[in-house]
Amino acid sequence: MIGLSHYLIVSAALLSLGILGLLTRRNAVNVLMSIELILNSANVNLVAFSRFGAGNLDGQVFAVFVIVVAAAEVAVALAIVLTMYRLRRTPNLDDADILRG
Repeated sequence: MIGLSHYLIVSAALLSLGILGLLTRRNAVNVLMSIELILNSANVNLVAFSRFGAGNLDGQVFAVFVIVVAAAEVAVALAIVLTMYRLRRTPNLDDADILRG
């Protein structure tokens, strides 16, 4: 039977991979995917604690809220990345200082 500890291990693995990608990548799209991994690890925790906790739907409601916020974050971040790519022809985050205004 799959218990709470299994979900927490999967969530910890997702969080570790997200942090590793966030710290080691220079491509803006890869960094955005790493942020999504971190947010998804939080969603796994929320849903797992909602399932194995008191049995209410609070964790699942918060997970849907995190998904909505993540979608808005990706829309804004991709607009910034596209603007940066148009100006420099590279999605490298080392060149992100050109957007200072």
